[in-house]
Amino acid sequence: MTSSPSSSSFSSLMSVSQIRPGLFLSGLDSALNRSILSSRNVTLVVNASGLEGVSYPQLDGLQVLHVPVQDRPHAPLGHYFDLVSERINQNNTGTTLVHCTAGRSRSPALIMAYLIRYLCLSLRQAHELVLEQRQFVRPNAGFWRQLMDYERTRTGRSTVRMASTSSGVLPEVSSDLRTAVMVSRFLKRLKRAV
Repeated sequence: MTSSPSSSSFSSLMSVSQIRPGLFLSGLDSALNRSILSSRNVTLVVNASGLEGVSYPQLDGLQVLHVPVQDRPHAPLGHYFDLVSERINQNNTGTTLVHCTAGRSRSPALIMAYLIRYLCLSLRQAHELVLEQRQFVRPNAGFWRQLMDYERTRTGRSTVRMASTSSGVLPEVSSDLRTAVMVSRFLKRLKRAV
């Protein structure tokens, strides 16, 4: 039995993506799942869903950092880049799960800022790493601009630029990189099948 596109999309939204050891990315549903949190030893949850009063499972030592930003291009997510990056970096008691509603825009942007600051990756490299682990990430254009400003402030250079497309203004990395990631995954699967 093959799954329909909608059930496939739903399972993707329900998934937890490991970006690097000790750092996970997901949507809200996964962040509320006790077994997901405990099996990954999550001790810090970064809630970028914009929802307050979210009830997380009662787990010893679980801390929650709330980032009250909506998924809108003019929302000031950049104001939280340093705070979230520092908290992720300081979490030595377990792992960190960063989530928004679907794990597509706010939470990947926050993780990319962390990767720029603490792993000294360029924005392009940070995006490649996150996209490789979670292929449907797509920060909105405003968050991309804030990430570009953050990269420029931290490194003095910019590795991504915005370009006009038929879908609107998007970062130049989007279509080329998505194609490259999909080809890379296909080749890996093909290699395993042989």
